[in-house]
Formats: sequence, structure tokens, C-alpha cells
Amino acid sequence: MGKLLAISDLHVSHPENREITTRLAPESDEDWLVVAGDVGEKVADVEWALRLLSERFATVVWVPGNHELWSHDRDPVGLRGVDRYRHLVELCRELGVLTPEDPYPLWTGAGGPVRVAPLFLLYDYTFLPAGARDKDEALRQAHARGVVCTDEFLLHPDPYPSREAWCAARTAETERRLAELDPEVPTVLVNHYPLVREPTDVLYYPEFAQWCGTRRTADWHLRFRATCVVYGHLHIPRVTHHDGVPFREVSLGYPREWRRHGHPHGLLRDVLAHVEDCR
Repeated sequence: MGKLLAISDLHVSHPENREITTRLAPESDEDWLVVAGDVGEKVADVEWALRLLSERFATVVWVPGNHELWSHDRDPVGLRGVDRYRHLVELCRELGVLTPEDPYPLWTGAGGPVRVAPLFLLYDYTFLPAGARDKDEALRQAHARGVVCTDEFLLHPDPYPSREAWCAARTAETERRLAELDPEVPTVLVNHYPLVREPTDVLYYPEFAQWCGTRRTADWHLRFRATCVVYGHLHIPRVTHHDGVPFREVSLGYPREWRRHGHPHGLLRDVLAHVEDCR
């Protein structure tokens, strides 16, 4: 019986990570792979990785990270904001890769049935660092510490007036879709960012938390019957529990990070495995 596997933050622009990506393979012909964002910064890199993986796994499910949404001179695809996201969605459809814009698929393999819900929600600066009363103060703290996310320069929200406005629109529409799901079937919620604030408490630079999610989703793992939440972005692969629900951070991360600790959790995480098997 197949497994529901997951990974994120492949960052294939790094040669070492690209080589690791070429080695990712299923254990059986029935395995699915969830890719929770930050495949790469260039559309061509995203296409290369997702094409490779879609040819190996029975089904690939992708959600965008912030890096896929960057618009910069190094990428011949100069689209911004919503247009860039839509371009990536169309690319995925050509490859047979599922996205947040597709019907949520039903996993019936080991640990199923569960509804796999890929989410694209962004962030809205509500994960404030200690002492900050609002976004402006949080950004001032980040600039003073020299800890400013590259999104501030490369992730454009067009045609929305701000990233938090785009986030509000995405969360509202996603909440509506999740509310329409069959209440008898549990879910696996997949997002690039954690749905709750607590995983960011271990960040070395607490100022970075403001680019890591939104408080709008703080109870979604309960409201939408999550048997597991899958996310990346933090580059801190681990399992935590929130209200009894396992949250799996499944990132590969940058070479300078994984060289320190190797891959103690394995490259591909079994989303529905017992938590004690994944520590």
C-alpha cells in the first residue's frame, strides 16, 4: 500500500540540493508526494523539479512558497504577484501536478482516507515579535537587527495593494472551500507556512516570525479536522503537537543548514506515520 510522503524547501538553485532532488524516489508505485513550497526562485527550476518528481510519484501535490513568488532580474519570467502564481499553476497543470486551485484529492492509501488540502495563504505580519504593537514597529525592529525577509523587495502582491491584503483574500476563499468539505473525512492541511504561531518560537531571529504566517488560521487544524498539518519555510524539520494534532515541518533547507545535522528525519517524511517514528 502506498504512502503519503512530503518534503519542502528544496531550493534547487543550490547544486547540492539539486543533486539530492534527483535522488528522491518513491518506495512503491502508489506513493504520493506533497511538495510544500520553495522549490526554487526561477520558473525553469520549479518546472525541472516538478517534472522530475511527477514522472516518479503516482501523484504530486504542490503549494507555493515565498521563493517561487519572487520577481527578479535573474528569471526570464518577469511576472509579478497573482499573474506569477497563476503562471505556476498552469505549469503544474501541464505536468499533472495538483495545486491549491484544484479540487482537494482524497488519499485512500496507508492512513487514509483523508482529504489532502493544499493551501496558499501567505502571511499578514500578525506573528509579531515581542514588544511590537503593530506591523510598522515589527518592521523597524527587523531593520534594526538586520533581519529583513527578501520578500520585502521581491514578493510583489499585484494587483493587491499589499501582501496582507492578498493574504486576507486567500484565507477567506480557502476558508470557504474547507468549510464545504465532507465533515466525516479528516484532512491533511498542507501550507508553506505553519498555521499556528508556536513553531516560530524557536527561531534564532524572532523578528523573522512576521513573515511566517497569519493568526487567521490559528484554529483551522481543529475546525477542519486535521489529522496532520504539513508545512515548511522555517528550515527546522521536526514534529510538534498543537491541540493533539501533529504538525510536521518537512523542509530540506539550505546546504549550510543540513550539513550540520544531516537528514535525521530522512529526506521524505511519511505524513501519516506515527509521530514517534518521525522524531
